[in-house]
Amino acid sequence: MFYGAMVWDPWLIVSQIVCLQCLYYLALGLLMALLVGTRVPRLTLLYLFDFATLTPRTTTGWCVIAAFLLAAAAGAAFMLYVIERAKKCLDFAATLYIIHLFICIVYGGWPASVTWWVVNIAGLAIMSLLGEYLCIRRELKEIPISRLRASV
Repeated sequence: MFYGAMVWDPWLIVSQIVCLQCLYYLALGLLMALLVGTRVPRLTLLYLFDFATLTPRTTTGWCVIAAFLLAAAAGAAFMLYVIERAKKCLDFAATLYIIHLFICIVYGGWPASVTWWVVNIAGLAIMSLLGEYLCIRRELKEIPISRLRASV
């Protein structure tokens, strides 16, 4: 995609937000199944959207915390392919976590746990900074130019 001319395309932005949100929850669900699913008898949406499950007091709580932080790292990798621009990573990561906050409020009420806030702010930082780093590395790659050699 050519980025020289900035074009305002709200449908592209909305589709990128929806795609990134879906990929984030897919990664979070898979990580929850791997890390938490083996420790609990029944894995429910409670572990994704209820602030009470993010607790450092239990081993399961630490597994939930690890799943959230690893999902943030996976979200950074998704931003490399979905967003493709380093300067947009913070905006999309913040949008993802604001939408997650609203879903958590609807599901289980206002997050009253300090641990929930720390984990989600750390996840936002991981996703935005790692996403920017990955996108900058891609943007700074040399453009390969093949040279035609004259036959002598």
